[in-house]
Amino acid sequence: MPVLVVVLVLVNVLGDDDAAGRSGHSGPAQLDGSTAPQREDLPPLPVEVPPVTPEADAACPALMSALPLELAGERSRPVQSDSPFAYAWGDPAVVLVCGVDRPEGWVVGASAIQINGVSWYVDTADPGTTVWTAVDRPVYVEMRLPASVDSAPVTALTTEIAAALERREPDPAG
Repeated sequence: MPVLVVVLVLVNVLGDDDAAGRSGHSGPAQLDGSTAPQREDLPPLPVEVPPVTPEADAACPALMSALPLELAGERSRPVQSDSPFAYAWGDPAVVLVCGVDRPEGWVVGASAIQINGVSWYVDTADPGTTVWTAVDRPVYVEMRLPASVDSAPVTALTTEIAAALERREPDPAG
């Protein structure tokens, strides 16, 4: 009796060209062993915010969707606020609020610092907190940093702010 040999061949239903076109490569996924950043397991941080304006509703979602889960080595944390445009990282917290009021005492050129194309007004009146406000966007963006934190979080977010919010001439009257 003759011996019957069955050869089973598995064929990828998608051709290599189609698979490469959809996934960006044709080989197996490369894993580096790290996990994606996640929110810090901290209680929600109460954040006081001004009322949301139509300008904030129009401009802030683009920035909020671009914010990283990790900033300057600190993971994001939940916030409790009356606005969807507040975000925080770490403990003590670095807090960002998009769509804040014009900073008190600000005049063009006074304490203005340019970082990666974003103009910031810096308020150091409170010894425990440094308040950075981006003043050359369609809405003001405020970052509150504990006095013990340097400007690294502000510098790190200037790219996201510049990409999400179009530059405009600073106007301390507006």
